[in-house]
Amino acid sequence: MADAVIVVSLLLVAVTATAAVANRDPARQALVLSVLGLVLAVLFTVLQAPDVGLSQLAVGSALTPLLIMLSVRRVKRRGQPKDGGR
Repeated sequence: MADAVIVVSLLLVAVTATAAVANRDPARQALVLSVLGLVLAVLFTVLQAPDVGLSQLAVGSALTPLLIMLSVRRVKRRGQPKDGGR
C-alpha cells in the first residue's frame, strides 16, 4: 500500500513538473509551480520527511510563486507609458 502511494506521488510530481515547463505564460507558470510545490510537499511527507515537506510547502508553494508574480507585475508595469498612452 505504501509503495502505491509513493508511485502515485511520483507520477503527480512528474505531471505537474511537465505542466510547469510546458506553460509559456509566466503567470500561469507561477500557478502551476505553486501546485508543484504542494505535490512535492506531499511526496516528502509520504517519504517520511515532514520537516522537508513543511519547508517545501512554505518556499515552493507560497514564496517562490509570489515572487514570480510580483516580478511579472513589475515588468508589465515598467513596459507601460508613464503618461497613460497620451
